[in-house]
Amino acid sequence: MSETEQLLTRIAAALEALVPGRGAATDWLSSPAYVWDGTARPVTAIKAPPLALLKGIDAQKEGVTANISRFAEGHAAHDMLLWGARGTGKSVLLRAAVASAQASQPDAIALVQVAPEALSSLTVLFGALGSARRRFLVFIDDLGFEDGDSTGPRALRSWLEGGVEARPDNVRLAVTSNRRAIVPRHLSEQDDPINPRDAVDDQLALADRFGLSLGFHACNQDDYLAIVTGYAQANGLTFAEADALEWAKRRGARSGRVAWQFVTELAGAAGRAI
Repeated sequence: MSETEQLLTRIAAALEALVPGRGAATDWLSSPAYVWDGTARPVTAIKAPPLALLKGIDAQKEGVTANISRFAEGHAAHDMLLWGARGTGKSVLLRAAVASAQASQPDAIALVQVAPEALSSLTVLFGALGSARRRFLVFIDDLGFEDGDSTGPRALRSWLEGGVEARPDNVRLAVTSNRRAIVPRHLSEQDDPINPRDAVDDQLALADRFGLSLGFHACNQDDYLAIVTGYAQANGLTFAEADALEWAKRRGARSGRVAWQFVTELAGAAGRAI
């Protein structure tokens, strides 16, 4: 084979590897987490704080961790909808709960986060996961549908319950959203002259498919300071309450996310990595 032919062969092989679905088969048993964007990418570790550091969401933490633990053990478990204000711990709680379940039951469960642009390929993902001898929590973060999008909500309802392409038995869905109903709602829906509840009930029908639905709300001052204290002590840092409150005031919110950002600022000012 000539040098030109060898070069062309290498180029063709490289291009072949870039085609979705043509790479090596995913090992669904080897990693604690994966990212799905139409193809799977393994993640070597789940980044999340210990559950004990998640303050101000005790009831939500109890519900999520119990549900994920039951699922990891092979018992009946719910699909989950975590809804509410941004930065209140919805996503981090899911990651921390899966990491905790993995610590007590290694290899029993894996987290699969779905990229927003990959929702249309969920049936492909379900097909791959259904044949794996492991349980998977498929995580869709910050889900929302555009006005007028009827296809997305209907597909999600079908995946959750009753559709021919519903999720496999070894898969549960966990969705976070800013809205309880996930889809937008408008005041005009309340003014339907024929049946004012039909549109609203249809919107809520999607949220009702989740067996576990938990609301997350903005922190009060005490909870916010408790979160800051937990993060700071875990990283060997000290702080003044006035500084923590001023930080939250400048950002217009008190939340777990704002608390972590404040502690990151503390560590950076102290010349520390966290």
